[in-house]
Amino acid sequence: MQTSFFEAGGPHRYLATQATQGPWVPGAQHGGPPSALAARELELHEPDANMRLARVAVDILRPVPVGVLTATTRTIRPGKRVALLETILQSDGRDVLIARGWRTALMPDSPAVSISGEAPGEPPETEQPPVFPGAEMDGYLTHIEWRFSAGGFAEPGPCTAWGRPRVPLLPGEDFSPMARSLLLADSGNGLSMVLDPRAYLFVNVDLTVLLHRDPAGEWLRLDSVSSMGPTGTGLAETQLADTSGVVGTGVQTLLISPR
Repeated sequence: MQTSFFEAGGPHRYLATQATQGPWVPGAQHGGPPSALAARELELHEPDANMRLARVAVDILRPVPVGVLTATTRTIRPGKRVALLETILQSDGRDVLIARGWRTALMPDSPAVSISGEAPGEPPETEQPPVFPGAEMDGYLTHIEWRFSAGGFAEPGPCTAWGRPRVPLLPGEDFSPMARSLLLADSGNGLSMVLDPRAYLFVNVDLTVLLHRDPAGEWLRLDSVSSMGPTGTGLAETQLADTSGVVGTGVQTLLISPR
């Protein structure tokens, strides 16, 4: 077990640990850790206490290596009510991931409207180790604690799972709500897989997470479902909730391909 997903190697420079290893290709990260790292960069760039990071859209340009990453962040559209920021992660001088985040102004007197339904309550007491046929298991999947309310990695179809990271993003730091949401929401396509991963790839090329409020506590519930068309394009949709109720959504575009 690693002690963190990344180690700091200088300003905006990070070394990915084995905890970031994804299930598909040896030496390539799961999409969750670098997406969370990019969100951290967005949040630290020209911070404004009167705004919150409400939406992050990540495009994964190529497999992100388990190695050294550098981050560059800029403000695309400044503003006091809305602002758009961009972080680019590079490996060996090549862009590997781009994340754009919208900040929105905090409005303390804004009316709150909840999605109808009962509060999710607490996660199940029994932990279930992840089972992902044909996957690289000594990485991201084992550095997340999973508890399933319905379905699971070994059961095709929709899935309801609770997750929390076992290790921090960086040593001595707590996850921000958005970073933790991105870390976990990128598992939506795996949780709700409908194809045998030994025969097919169903990798996501992007991830968009929108939080209408920040999740509280260390657990996040993922209600995930995947759908696929006849031309090799898929969609994974994940409703995100904490123990009090729904907090947002995650969406992934999938590339479907025979192995």
